[in-house]
Amino acid sequence: MTRHTVLSCALVLAGFLSGCEREKAPPKPETAPPGKAAGDGEQTGFAGQPPERAAQAAKPAASFVPPDEREIPNNEYGETVRQGKALFTNTQQYARQYVGNAMNCSNCHLDNGRRANSAPLWAAYVLYPAYRKKTGTVDTIQSRIQGCFTYSMNGRPPALDSKEMTALVTYHYWMAKGAPTGVKLPGQGFIKVPKPAQTPDLARGEAVYKANCVICHGANGEGIKVNGQYAFPPLWGKESFNWGAGMHRIDTAAGFIKANMPYGLGGTLTDQEAWDVALFMNSHERPQDPRFKASLAHTRDTFHDENCLYGRSPEELAASLAKGAAPASQTGEGQARSGATQSEGYSPAQSH
Repeated sequence: MTRHTVLSCALVLAGFLSGCEREKAPPKPETAPPGKAAGDGEQTGFAGQPPERAAQAAKPAASFVPPDEREIPNNEYGETVRQGKALFTNTQQYARQYVGNAMNCSNCHLDNGRRANSAPLWAAYVLYPAYRKKTGTVDTIQSRIQGCFTYSMNGRPPALDSKEMTALVTYHYWMAKGAPTGVKLPGQGFIKVPKPAQTPDLARGEAVYKANCVICHGANGEGIKVNGQYAFPPLWGKESFNWGAGMHRIDTAAGFIKANMPYGLGGTLTDQEAWDVALFMNSHERPQDPRFKASLAHTRDTFHDENCLYGRSPEELAASLAKGAAPASQTGEGQARSGATQSEGYSPAQSH
C-alpha cells in the first residue's frame, strides 16, 4: 500500500472520470477570457476591444462559486435543470443512444461539473460562442457539447433541438448563474503543468500508475465495475475516450491528473509524476479518431500537430517536442501495426 492507496480507494467511489453521484431517474419538481491572437486554439469576441475595456478584461477575475443545487427551482425550468444534471452524471442511462463507450460526462468534469480545474461547466458556458482551431469555426456551447459526445464519449452527437441537448444546455446555463460573460474565470479548463525536468518516461509512468491508480482503474486500465456498472471508468481500451478527445494529449492529461488525482488527493503528485503517468496512460490503444481518413499518417499530420502519441512512438514525440515541431513521418513498423487495426476503427499509439 502506498501513501495514497487506502484514502484514495475510499474517496474514489466518486472517482476520477466518474460521476459524483448516480440518479435512478430525473427528479420531478416537488411542487412547483482575454482573446487570443488569430489562429490560436480558441478565440472569444473580446480581442481587439477598446483600450479601456481591454484593461478591465485583463484584471484578474474573482473566483466564482456556482449556485447550490438546493437553489434549483421547483418549476418547469428547474425540472429541466435536474434532467440535465441526470444526463450529465449518468449519461450511460439517460443518453445511452449517443454514447459509444463506458463514459459519463462527469468522468472528466468532476463533482457534477462543479469542480474548478476539471473543466467546470460554469467556466465553459460563459466563453461561448468562440472560435476553435480544432473545428475551424465558431462553436456554440451546443456544438461544443456535440463534440464531447463525438470524441470523449466515442459516440454520436445529439441533435441541437433534442430534449437531451436542451436539458444539458439548461444545466450549463444554471451552473453559470451570476458568472460574468466573456471572462476566463479562475478554475476554467485544466491547469497547465510546467514541463518537467526530465523527459516524460513510460517506465516511471507505469510505476506511478501502479502505486496510485491501479486500485481504482485496474491493472490494464480497464476500470472497475460494481454490480455491472462502472464505478471507476476505463482509462484506455475500447470503452474509453477516443483519439480525438482532448484528454489524449499528454499535456492536457497531465493537467487533469495533477489537479485532481488520486481522487481526493489532487496536487499530491509532483509535476514529473503527472507527466510520466499521463504519458503511460495515453501510450495505450483506444478507439480511432472519428476524423480518420485514408491513413493513420494522414490523420496524424492533419489533426494531431500536438503533444500526443497518435501515430508516434514516445521517442518520436520527445524528439519532435525538442525541435518544437510535430513529426511529419511515421516509422514503417508503426504503419504496419496501425494497418492491422484500422479496419476495426480501433487505432494504436506506437508505444509498446
